[in-house]
Amino acid sequence: MADLLALSSRVIDSGIVDEPVNRTTNELSELAEGLAIVESFSHSVVLDAGEGLVAFDASHARTGGDVVAAIRAWTDTPVSHLVYTHGHADHVGGSTAFAAAYGDMAVVGHRNVDARFDRYAYTNDWNVLINARQFRSVRGDFGMGDSAPDFIPSTTARPNHVVDDHDQIVVGDRTIEFHHARGETDDHLWGWMPDQKWLFTGDFVIWNFPNAGNPQKVQRYPIEWAAALREMIARGPELLLPAHGLPIEGRDRIARVLGDIAGALERLVSDVVDMMNAGEVLDTIIHSVHVPDDVLAKPYLRPLYDEPEFVVRNIWRQFGGWWDGAPSRLKPSPDAVLAAELADLAGGAVVLIGRATALSDAGDHRLACHLADLAGWAAPHDTGVHAARALVYRARRAAESSLMAKGIFAGAARESEAVAEHD
Repeated sequence: MADLLALSSRVIDSGIVDEPVNRTTNELSELAEGLAIVESFSHSVVLDAGEGLVAFDASHARTGGDVVAAIRAWTDTPVSHLVYTHGHADHVGGSTAFAAAYGDMAVVGHRNVDARFDRYAYTNDWNVLINARQFRSVRGDFGMGDSAPDFIPSTTARPNHVVDDHDQIVVGDRTIEFHHARGETDDHLWGWMPDQKWLFTGDFVIWNFPNAGNPQKVQRYPIEWAAALREMIARGPELLLPAHGLPIEGRDRIARVLGDIAGALERLVSDVVDMMNAGEVLDTIIHSVHVPDDVLAKPYLRPLYDEPEFVVRNIWRQFGGWWDGAPSRLKPSPDAVLAAELADLAGGAVVLIGRATALSDAGDHRLACHLADLAGWAAPHDTGVHAARALVYRARRAAESSLMAKGIFAGAARESEAVAEHD
């Protein structure tokens, strides 16, 4: 068993990350008497309440079986309650393995989890597509690729103990409270054990910059996210148990981590809304609002998954709708038509892609990608143009820090590589 609490304390206190803090080992570590965590695609935090185990999250469909095996190697006590912190695939897909191992369980989840599952079924192919783009180029086909027939298994357990704003259960001599707050999702619960002062945060803490801006997913809620973190701090937790990353111990240390995450979100919201109220357009806001580098350097706020620029866009979407303020983009010409016109003015798509390559080589990846796209749209079947466009996007991917940006830019490179391969 790894000493996860010692590791997290050292990393947080020193600010030095010299080994992974988000791990998928499927190994169980005991954190306190009757409390353990299995580190997986999403963790499963397991409480032995004597009369049964309470498991927070089931991990992904591809890892649920390994999580169950780790739990069963720890104790023969069956899982009586499976809690969904929220309905994302990496938290609920493993419920099939839990059901196979433990039979009927109380499945605790917010009332919006059912609606999420229905939406996933309705938009299944879209969700498979975007998750393949987001994850495949960085992690391989880790249950999210083209081969998956269902985004979440049809056998995924639905909640049979439905929570609205708050609720509690008593298992053995343990009392567990559930509190709803919107953050990464609209169906998120966080758990609280008042007697032990244990806090189960789900994805409110992920040891990365908050996933409050994902460019391919539905609305996130940074204001409510920050408010939930402030409410958690007020309760004085002494042990924090996340669904991603390391557990954290110590009231002051936990308050510092939660406060830093809340503060980063609050500052982004305030800066964006102030500029919106001043009449600024999205383009100006995106290139003006930033999170300080020293904040992003904190071990639990690094932009390795989501990033502040994407959160800025989500704040705009929440308050300002989808139009970005540029009149020509309200009812635009098709991309290919505009690209063909600009290519004619420039002297051809080859000229555009040549300039894109030069800009990329000089490190101006943002502008390079604009021109590479124009060239590709103007010459959709030109193998030379697309071979060069692929290189521009490979360079762009290498320069990015967040998994989301890397995935999208790698997806663009693959698109052009597929065209170039027909040479």
